[in-house]
Amino acid sequence: MLGHFLRKPATLPTPEEALPGRSQPIPVPEQHHVNGHRLTAPYPPGLEVLDLGLGCFWGAERKFWQVPGVWVTAVGYQGGHTPNPTYEEVCSGRTGHTEAVRVVYDPAMVTTEDLLRVFWESHDPTQGMRQGNDVGTQYRSAVYTHSPAQKAAAEATLAAYQERLAQAGYGPVTTEIREAPPFYFAEGYHQQYLAKNPNGYCGLGGTGVTCAA
Repeated sequence: MLGHFLRKPATLPTPEEALPGRSQPIPVPEQHHVNGHRLTAPYPPGLEVLDLGLGCFWGAERKFWQVPGVWVTAVGYQGGHTPNPTYEEVCSGRTGHTEAVRVVYDPAMVTTEDLLRVFWESHDPTQGMRQGNDVGTQYRSAVYTHSPAQKAAAEATLAAYQERLAQAGYGPVTTEIREAPPFYFAEGYHQQYLAKNPNGYCGLGGTGVTCAA
């Protein structure tokens, strides 16, 4: 991804240092490229939303649209200061956002814990402002929750996974867990990128340590 080549300093900007952004959202397709479901809210009643950052969102999104019970996925920018940023702005390291996947799911079919298991096992959450060879603030690990129950599940699974990672020789988990900040949808060409480009770049790689959550 572009951010891999920019090699910007992996430190978060202050609100004063962040780029100004724009007032209008970036246009996105109406439908999910894989399943045809509506990409943006409103979603059908009874569904829940969980936002996850685990490195390059191209590969990360594919992990979740393949999970039974997930109604739709989308990629975007989250956790920073700049409103409605572009991909190039996020990759500059001057917006404070991380690349995130919005997962909209039916809790009667797949639990939050199930999704978090995929999350933990699909990346290395101990690497700070990077994921493998992708270096930058936009690749940091994050769980952005939409309910107290989701936050509790995230904290419990983090504690359990931290124990397993430590046994395998890994350091402390650096994943940020907090109430979901604004989610800004990424440009249309990023949405379901690996479905449109099957041979496209996927820098996602886990630790090989399983999560018992």
